[in-house]
Amino acid sequence: MAKHTKHTSLTRRENGNFAPNEIAILGTACGVIADLVNQVSNQLSNYKLAYFDASHEKGIEKNQLSEFVFHHEGNLQITTSGNINKFEQRLQFAQYDFVFINGNHYEGSKQIVFLDPAKEASINKRIDQVSDIQFFVKSTKDIAIFQSIKDKFPNWEEIPLYEISEIEKITNHIANIVKKTIPNIKGLVLVGGKSTRMGKDKSQLDYFGKPQKEVAKELLENNKLETFFSVRPFDEVYLEHSQKAQGDKKNVISSGVEKSKEIHDTFLNLGPFGGICSAFQKDPNSAWLVLATDLPFLNNELIQLLLEKRNPSKVATAIKGKGKEFVEPLITIYEPKSYPILLQYLAQGYSCPRKVLINSDVEIVEVSDAFIRNVNTPEEFENAKSEIKN
Repeated sequence: MAKHTKHTSLTRRENGNFAPNEIAILGTACGVIADLVNQVSNQLSNYKLAYFDASHEKGIEKNQLSEFVFHHEGNLQITTSGNINKFEQRLQFAQYDFVFINGNHYEGSKQIVFLDPAKEASINKRIDQVSDIQFFVKSTKDIAIFQSIKDKFPNWEEIPLYEISEIEKITNHIANIVKKTIPNIKGLVLVGGKSTRMGKDKSQLDYFGKPQKEVAKELLENNKLETFFSVRPFDEVYLEHSQKAQGDKKNVISSGVEKSKEIHDTFLNLGPFGGICSAFQKDPNSAWLVLATDLPFLNNELIQLLLEKRNPSKVATAIKGKGKEFVEPLITIYEPKSYPILLQYLAQGYSCPRKVLINSDVEIVEVSDAFIRNVNTPEEFENAKSEIKN
């Protein structure tokens, strides 16, 4: 008998204790840890980094008011009355490529361990918190690996070891860790639209001898992206097909598409916005290259350009026509960090992906307007088909 579950089981974004990608630094004075983080961060300024520490001030009264102080250069100082909550922190840190944690105060899923003779007792005390050492840092040249570490990690000799002065080597090692956390990309072709102005399904229009949705899918698959069709909720698709042919619900495969390659909308009546969110609900750990099917002039070179210019440190990488004011939200790579932002806009009553992109930190790739012309009406379809043929 299947076990009863009270709540729907959802795929979760991979997280450490406080952030998707985190590393705790422990085993030396807090000032030394902060200094190392600052030096490394200065050399990795192309990434979005954060440092999570505890206040060392004493005798502070609990705040009755949360203060947000903005500076015109973009700096923000927050003094809040809230307490640490890993779920809140994960939301706050979801936008960062990597989070450094002062491991003297908080645990992280990965660790950098200082070998400081003055802090050996501290390491011994926290040895249960040390689980995945990335490398050691020697505070002095003649310091040896602590016995508690040797006892817990039989492979300790294989773990890299640097001196505190080797900032460049430490930075390069951390940079490689960050690179390994860059999400892979999957493709999403939006075919769930109602095509009201066209009068028939735009994804089925034939410009190149096959339905346009297949052309869009091949564009993404030719660039080695596992690709899915974003389709309307299953019940809607079933109803539409049951009106055309007899058959039970289990045997309906919309438009002949392999069902495992379909993502049915779970965010209902939200158009492309719902399709994007539904894809992230299926896999919140991948980036999604979203493509509409009303763009017949889009070609492989443009997809390759978008992939080449991808900036995973941004919320998204989006195409913009050189003569256009705004980006095209349906020729865009959405990073996993965009998912909580999309949900925040939805909570405010907005379901426009372009509005999200306009007001977020986005990498913009400019191209000729000719490549990203939308085809929405029968007249535009005939004109586009004639232009492509000629």
